[in-house]
Amino acid sequence: MAAEPALSDAQLERYARHIVLREVGGDGQKRLLRGVAAIVGAGGIGSPLIQALAAAGVGTLRVIDDDTVALSNLQRQTLFTTDAVGAAKVEAARDAVEALNPDVTVEPRQLRIDGGNAEALLAGADVVIDGSDNFATRLAVADAAQALRIPLVSAAVGQFDGQLAVYRGWEAGLPCYRCLVGDAPERPEASCADQGVLGALTGVMGHLAALEAIRVLVPFGADPAGTLLLVDALGFRFRTIALPKDPGCRCAGPPCAG
Repeated sequence: MAAEPALSDAQLERYARHIVLREVGGDGQKRLLRGVAAIVGAGGIGSPLIQALAAAGVGTLRVIDDDTVALSNLQRQTLFTTDAVGAAKVEAARDAVEALNPDVTVEPRQLRIDGGNAEALLAGADVVIDGSDNFATRLAVADAAQALRIPLVSAAVGQFDGQLAVYRGWEAGLPCYRCLVGDAPERPEASCADQGVLGALTGVMGHLAALEAIRVLVPFGADPAGTLLLVDALGFRFRTIALPKDPGCRCAGPPCAG
């Protein structure tokens, strides 16, 4: 087996602040450069997430989104510029990442992910990050990540509130996404167009999701699986609560036990 190439001089300089971290180092940075992150949604959460992962040197970003850039997106979707209005988000994301970091490859997937195609779209990823804006998509992504046994970082935001969790529900004692939300096929939803959302908060949640995706690729610190982070921007408060495995959930039974 051939030896892994050393980091180039340019990479040593670009990622110097990672490399000096004992928990990351040169080997950790190489793991990031080899990493494949599947990102569902290039919107309010996905946009800063993509920026952060690209800057960190995560080598392959598979961006899945069927939408185009709108002028109203620019209040929070900081990956895009005014010139990108009307362009496919996945293509605009690829252009932005190419300008930011030549070490990173974007695999654009301009289509809506659903239960029929989710496993094929996510297969081969080291981590899945879901920042989508509807419940049906979140369930499809969560079920596919669970079936493929790929760690899922799930982030959500609404008005002044955010939440974040990491799911590895195939492991004993750890919950899947359905342990949190149950099996309800439909639930009432309101979009940020209806209710509004603080743009800076989507940036906070996107960067927190990036932090957890990096933690999946280069493990460091405490394992967040089994907890739920709640952010209250109105109350200037972060809370972490336990998220136990639901013994009645499908992930606790024989079909998911593997």
